[in-house]
Amino acid sequence: MTVLDAARDALDSGPVCNACLGRLFADRSFGLTNEARGRSLRTTIALEDDEPYEEPEADCWVCEGICDRFEEFADRVVDALGETELYTYQVGTRVPPLVAENDRLLRAEAGLAEDAGEPLKTELNREVGRRVGARLDADVDFERPDVQFLLDLDADTVEVQRNSLAIYGRYRKLERDIPQTEWDRYDESVAELISPPFLSAFRGTEAVFHGAGREDVDALMLGTGRPFVLEIKQPRRRQADLEALREEAHDHADGKVEIENLTAVTYEMVERVKEHDGDKTYRATVEFGAAVDESDFEAALAELDGTTIEQRTPHRVDHRRADLVRERTVLDIDGELEADHAATVEVHGEGGLYIKELMSGDEGRTEPSLAGLLGVGATVTALDVLAVEGVDEPFLTDDYRLERDGEPVSGA
Repeated sequence: MTVLDAARDALDSGPVCNACLGRLFADRSFGLTNEARGRSLRTTIALEDDEPYEEPEADCWVCEGICDRFEEFADRVVDALGETELYTYQVGTRVPPLVAENDRLLRAEAGLAEDAGEPLKTELNREVGRRVGARLDADVDFERPDVQFLLDLDADTVEVQRNSLAIYGRYRKLERDIPQTEWDRYDESVAELISPPFLSAFRGTEAVFHGAGREDVDALMLGTGRPFVLEIKQPRRRQADLEALREEAHDHADGKVEIENLTAVTYEMVERVKEHDGDKTYRATVEFGAAVDESDFEAALAELDGTTIEQRTPHRVDHRRADLVRERTVLDIDGELEADHAATVEVHGEGGLYIKELMSGDEGRTEPSLAGLLGVGATVTALDVLAVEGVDEPFLTDDYRLERDGEPVSGA
């Protein structure tokens, strides 16, 4: 069967518009619209039959007039967006089931395979989508656009999904007894202290804080800070001065939290940060239950240095974590004995190493431990996190930094 034979059979099925006729052969002669394909086929058949050329009848039995409304649909999509800033977009459509069935039946009438050409849905996505892009001066993105539209022709609605934006940074927590995220037992959190300026600037509905792990509530986070991503949901703005927002966040936090290295990133950075389990460096103030000899103290530290520790889930967190035995390595440890009942100890360890229990032994649940090696009780009275390593290096050079036209974006 030739193309013209199939086109004749399609036209014999009833009134068919040029777009529906051309869509049967959408995989042929690239660079044409389906409407142009259909018009060319209709013209060629008229020439071959030496018959007057006739425009298609208004009432196409296949699309029921949908293919004449691309401009109208594009206007409706843009109107549904409202006051929302975007740089990338995607348009999807939901075709009425009866029209989708008509589209299938037309192929059968033309003697073509069910997957010949392209579905009406595909044409709608493309034709409405390119018109929307022209109106908004935005680029189509089929992976994770700023905004996704769903044109539902069956329900006669336009759904608008504003995808989250993500801001990466590092935070330092300069006061104790502040959790990382909201907790009923505490009046404030790191997230609550820094999020409001970003939520306001990007006009989002919610700010979700994702940290690369978390320190204990009573621990400080110092030094290079802990990596985090602040996710702004349903933003109506996608560009802002991040340095100005950093200063606003500092004012709001009133010296309790500081943030730095703010950068707009792709959404994939959220999972990267959440799954990060890099090495960390801690400083612990330890009090002993009895006097400790300096040589014994140094020998115990030497025994722990480079050792793989077996830690059963600590008593203090076993109500919210699985009861497992984890192996973590002490990469480096150093300390200074103060008098004979206290010490300051710095530990560089693998991610997931429980430092308080490394000092106390946690009633034998951590082996070996400083307390166990010394034969005296040991309690951490203050804990500071000095460094969280590992998440930045690939981020700074890889695919996570959000770019437009090849340049990093100052705001997402």
